[in-house]
Amino acid sequence: CSEGFFPAGRSVPFGFFRLYAILWATMNKWRFKLLYDGECPMCRPEANWLMRRNPGGHLAFEDISAPEFDPSRYGLTQDQVMGVMHGVFPDGRIVTKVAAFREAYRQVGLGWLLAPTAWPGVRAVANWGYERFAANRVAIGRLFGGDRCESGRCEVKTPVSPPSSN
Repeated sequence: CSEGFFPAGRSVPFGFFRLYAILWATMNKWRFKLLYDGECPMCRPEANWLMRRNPGGHLAFEDISAPEFDPSRYGLTQDQVMGVMHGVFPDGRIVTKVAAFREAYRQVGLGWLLAPTAWPGVRAVANWGYERFAANRVAIGRLFGGDRCESGRCEVKTPVSPPSSN
């Protein structure tokens, strides 16, 4: 690892790695990536709307319905990413549901719109409502004239609740 940068026999200083991380973060313009379903009749327009409001490039987008999309890159399954909205920070942290939207809106300067969804009580209600919407998003999109999911990859399976820890 040190060949070419440091004389033979010298170890790579810790500060070098910190500098590398800072430079990488500076060169990497996006601060948050939204994993969206490009075939969903409700999700695609929302993602396009956010793209138009993202001139600084702080918000990146990845279409989870694209054939080359691999959810295992994020430690997730296709069913998980199709079940609810996911967002990824450059350091690999993942947020889901309304928190993913809240961060996406914050990155395009509209964080104030969804800020109340972080308040205690409101957060639980917002996530509950979003879970109901997400489970039916393709059908809801069709009601509003959205096209069908052509590949079948965007069909949402009913999410399985984790076992309770009573």
